[in-house]
Amino acid sequence: LLVGKGNYLCTTRLGHALADRGTLLADAEHDELQRISEWAGQTSTGLRHELRPPPQPEVWDLVNADSSSCSRKHCDCEKCFFQRAKARIRSAQVIIVNHALLFALINAGGARADDTRKDARGVLFADDFVVLDEAHTVPEVATEHFGLSLSSYGVDRALRQLFNPRTKRGQLGRLGGAEGQQLVEHALNASRQFFEAVANAFLAERAIVRAREPGAVEPLLDGPLGALERFLGKTADRLEDGRPRDELLEHRQRVKGIQAGITEWLTLGEERQVYWAERSGRKQTIVTLRGAPLDVAPELRRHLFGCGTAVVCASATLAMGGQIEPFAARVGAEEARSRIVRSPFDFERNMRVHVASDVPLPTAQEAKLALDVLTDYVAFCTSRVRGGSLVLFTSYSDMRALAAALAPRFADEGRPFLMQGEGLSRTELAREMRARGNAVLFGTDSFWTGVDVPGDALAQVIITRLPFDPPTHP
Repeated sequence: LLVGKGNYLCTTRLGHALADRGTLLADAEHDELQRISEWAGQTSTGLRHELRPPPQPEVWDLVNADSSSCSRKHCDCEKCFFQRAKARIRSAQVIIVNHALLFALINAGGARADDTRKDARGVLFADDFVVLDEAHTVPEVATEHFGLSLSSYGVDRALRQLFNPRTKRGQLGRLGGAEGQQLVEHALNASRQFFEAVANAFLAERAIVRAREPGAVEPLLDGPLGALERFLGKTADRLEDGRPRDELLEHRQRVKGIQAGITEWLTLGEERQVYWAERSGRKQTIVTLRGAPLDVAPELRRHLFGCGTAVVCASATLAMGGQIEPFAARVGAEEARSRIVRSPFDFERNMRVHVASDVPLPTAQEAKLALDVLTDYVAFCTSRVRGGSLVLFTSYSDMRALAAALAPRFADEGRPFLMQGEGLSRTELAREMRARGNAVLFGTDSFWTGVDVPGDALAQVIITRLPFDPPTHP
C-alpha cells in the first residue's frame, strides 16, 4: 500500500530538524517536534494519519519525506519510513495506490521514468498492468493532474518555508542573509497584492469565474519570484554538495514552477485548456488559479490506454442508460472491450427509497429556510433507524451548519457523531463507523463512493443534495 511522500515521516529530516530547531522553528513549535520524535520511536509505518492529534502542518513540512533530502543518498534505508516503503515496492507483486497518487506518478514520467529501455511497456513500472476501481472518477482526477492549480495559500506557505518574517525562521534564516530574507518578504507582499488583484478582477460576485482574455491582471509576482529564484541558484552554487544545497535547489525549482504556472494562467498559455479563478476555504479567503484540459481523452490515451499493457476499469456506474460508449470516449478507450454485468443485489426486497419533495431549492432567497427544513429531515430520518446513518453533503458549509444544530441532539440520544474534516481520515472514519454500530457520520466528496460498512452499522444513507456539477462551472 503506497501513499504520497508527504504522508511519510523521514527520520533523516527529523534528525536535522531537531538539530536545527533554533533556526527553523518558533519556541511554541519545539514541543510539537518533540512529540513527533517520540512517536517516531513507536510507529511501524511512519504514516501521518497514525499520529493523534494530527501534527501541525508547519512542523510536519520540515520532517516529512516530500523533499530531495529524503533520498537513498542522504537516508539510512533501514530507518527512513519512506525509503523502507520504496524498498518494499521493488519486491512487491501487487501495489495499491489511490487515483490521485497514480496520476501524480504518471505525471512524473511513470514507467518511462522508471525504465531505461526505449520499448518499455507499462503504466508505472515496466510490464505492469493496472486495475482502476471506481473508474468513473478517472476523468475528473486525471483532469486535475493534467491541469494547473496554484493557490494563494500554497504560494504563501512555500515562501514562508524559505523565510517567515514573523518568526524569523526558515531555510534562508541561516543561509540567505539580509538580502535573501528581503527577497522573500518582497515576494510575500507581491503575492498578497497579486491574489487580491485576481479576487477583485474575477471573484467580487461569484466564487468561480472563467478567465477569457490574457493579461487580465498585472504580473505583479513575476519580478519578485524571478529575483528570488536567481538568488537561490547563486546561494546553492556557493555551497558544497550535500543536503543544504539540495534543499535550496529544490526550493528554487518550486519557485520556478510557481512563476511558470502564474505566467501560463495569465497568458492562457495552453490552447486546449480552459482557465479560471476560484475562492475557497472556510472564510472564502483562499484564491486559486486553475486550468484544465477541455478534453482529457488524448492524455489518458497516451499515458494509460496506449501503453501496450492491460488496463481494467471497474465501477458500478460506468454505463449510462445501458451504454458504456460515452465513458469509453471520455477516457480515450474507444477500442477497449467492455462488459456490463447486472448487480446481484435484490434491491426490491432489501432497499427502500424515500424522496422528500418539499425541500425548498437552495436559492439565495430561500437558503435559510432550505437549511432549516434539511435539518429537520436529517433529525427525523436518523431517529427512525437503530443502526448507523451516513449523511452525504455537497457543501462543507451545509455540513457544518447541520452539525452545529444536531450534534448536541445526537449526544443526548447516545449516538456517536463523526464528521469529515475533523482530523480523522476517511479510512479511520469508516472504521469508527463499523466499530460503533449506531454512529451518525456526516461526509462530503470522498464519501460518495467506495465506502463499505456492512450490516446494521450502516442502515441508512441520507443524500441531502444530488451531487451534480453546476452547469456554470468553466
